[in-house]
Amino acid sequence: MMKIDRATIRRAAETALEWLRGAGRRAAAHPAGRWLRKHWLVTVLATGVALLVLATAYGTTCGFSGCPSTASIQSFRPREGSPVLDRTGVAIGRLDYVRRINVPLERVPRHVRAAFIAVEDRRFYSHNGVDWRSVFRAAFRNIRRLGVAEGFSTITMQVVRNAFIPELAGERSVRRKLIEISLARRLEQSLTKQQILELYLNVIYMGSGVYGVEAASRDLFGKSVERLTVAEAATLAALPKGPTSYNPRRNPARAKSRRDLVINLMAAEGFLQPAQAERARGQPLRVQAKGWYPNVNELQALDPVRAVVDSILGDRADALGDVVVRTTIDARAQRAAERAVRSRAAQIERNAEAEERRQGAVEGAMVAIDARTGAVRAIVGGTKYERGGFNRALSARRQPGSAFKPFVYAAALGAGLTPAQVIEDYPVALETETGELWEPENFGGEYAGPVTLRRALMLSANAATVRLAEQVGRGRVINAARRAGISSPLPAVPALALGAAEVTPLELVAAYAPFANGGMRVRTSLIERIDHPDGTPVWRPDSTEPLRAFDERDAFQVTAMMRAVVDHGTGFEVRRLGVRGAIAGKTGTTNEGNDVWFVGFTPGLVAGFWFGYDTPQSLGWGASGGRLAAPAWVDFYRNGWRERGDTGWVAPPGLVARYIDSFNGELANEYCPVAHREWFRIGSEPRQVCDEHHASIWDAIESVGDKVGGAIKKILGF
Repeated sequence: MMKIDRATIRRAAETALEWLRGAGRRAAAHPAGRWLRKHWLVTVLATGVALLVLATAYGTTCGFSGCPSTASIQSFRPREGSPVLDRTGVAIGRLDYVRRINVPLERVPRHVRAAFIAVEDRRFYSHNGVDWRSVFRAAFRNIRRLGVAEGFSTITMQVVRNAFIPELAGERSVRRKLIEISLARRLEQSLTKQQILELYLNVIYMGSGVYGVEAASRDLFGKSVERLTVAEAATLAALPKGPTSYNPRRNPARAKSRRDLVINLMAAEGFLQPAQAERARGQPLRVQAKGWYPNVNELQALDPVRAVVDSILGDRADALGDVVVRTTIDARAQRAAERAVRSRAAQIERNAEAEERRQGAVEGAMVAIDARTGAVRAIVGGTKYERGGFNRALSARRQPGSAFKPFVYAAALGAGLTPAQVIEDYPVALETETGELWEPENFGGEYAGPVTLRRALMLSANAATVRLAEQVGRGRVINAARRAGISSPLPAVPALALGAAEVTPLELVAAYAPFANGGMRVRTSLIERIDHPDGTPVWRPDSTEPLRAFDERDAFQVTAMMRAVVDHGTGFEVRRLGVRGAIAGKTGTTNEGNDVWFVGFTPGLVAGFWFGYDTPQSLGWGASGGRLAAPAWVDFYRNGWRERGDTGWVAPPGLVARYIDSFNGELANEYCPVAHREWFRIGSEPRQVCDEHHASIWDAIESVGDKVGGAIKKILGF
């Protein structure tokens, strides 16, 4: 005996219903059509029985994709595009822009609700998801006309179609209709009528790429749905039937005719008094000339945020629907960074073009991170933003020039040298891998002679730095850069010490963080967390133990040396422009002035700027990181950040301070022309007092005079 299960019943009923539909189509061109019209009641009943059987068969399967759970139905919210928030909770954009604004039902006026119910589903409050009277009426009319002349979708079924099976929305099939019937019953069991109506008013497509009544109201009338008149409400309610056909901008006459029909239906259902309906029909149809669009003046940080969210959520993104993305970005800092890159690049280009016509436009990139955590506060990939375009902050690999030097000096301190160690800054020649002689020159062609490590870094002395790297060993330099976070290839060539390897701005800025934070390597991050709209977690970052890059004493010493760069050296432009406080940094300039950099930091923030042409070429005569890039850093710092609550870096245990001669590294005496406080590991501080600088003959005469004068005053009793 053949087993008859639900699947068998379903297949049989589907076959029967398809036969009935096919028979109707064939009858249109065949005398049998007269029989169908004559025996319409039998046909309608047969159709109804087939639908009932199929609805029962689909009752537990909802087709092949499965039914949504009660929990997923109750938590569903129409997509608005996933808001993206900055670190303080300020909205800075969306992952995707959907022309929809969800609105709670209590904010939708009664006459707006009434307009949609009157025209779309007048028995909405009395049926259980499927209006069977409409089903049989539609079947009767369709069979009498031998075609599809009328549908029977309720508001609940439209919610199902638009919210839960959107992939089937364009499919005109028995399968889709039966899934709608089955899910409509489930929706009615899971939600109240008010909840279903709210979903409908937010999810329904209103034409021109607009979804929901709030967005449609703003698009057509330039105001919120709360302020709509009866006539305007009827205009909106006219749209779901044919969003294009009844669009008042494209077809004003048809739209007005349909609007008036909705008003008449509202009156027929008792939602309007006859006088109200007459006044509404008498109002002219007026709409805004320009439609409503979400604000898409995006911050440049949104592109990297989208990429990170995609990598986190992967295939789950569609199933999750809208999420709330909380980022590490500081909106104020981001806007200031974008302005600084644009304005400075334009100024550099004007100066360069005044000398000689260049190919292309000057570009820029910028990254700012929290020095302690690596959280990205601002990121700018170029002077102009195009969604999905090339982001130079993340992907452009350029030589950092002298901005790489701090890793050479960190390697030297790690090898046991001190900031007061003297090294020769004279012309140097080294043999390259190809056997050629490489003779690096100092910027401007001047050499300082014997200098301390501090002074060599402060002056960005190329010859002294190359000698130091050779003395310490290129392998140590590479290891120092690697520990700090540089992951790009670092060839062990003589020019490595001067930044010949290529790095990204993000990579370089992150590698400076250990100098600012006491020696700890950071892992950069853009996303703090991802939540469902109700606040329940979707994703949280893994907690990782920080890795030590440098001994905290070495990190403090390098930072003290880079403070001298800003206070007295190649980064003095920062001070000249009036910025005060605890700031350290390093400039960078490559051959021919093709690239200029400035990476500056405070105890809480590391920020770096790069400027150059995409196709490397000179930025003009005298181009340098201090002159061209440092002013952008100042602009950003003043307008986008400003350190608060930090008085500076505090020396860690194990260091001792001494005042030394800035030129020879010995303990300073009262006659040394330039002296400064320097920090040393305990036991490594200099012991010898400077004997290079002595009192002049005039100093001696003045000293003797002071002593004689003092003795006379004492004798005379003064």
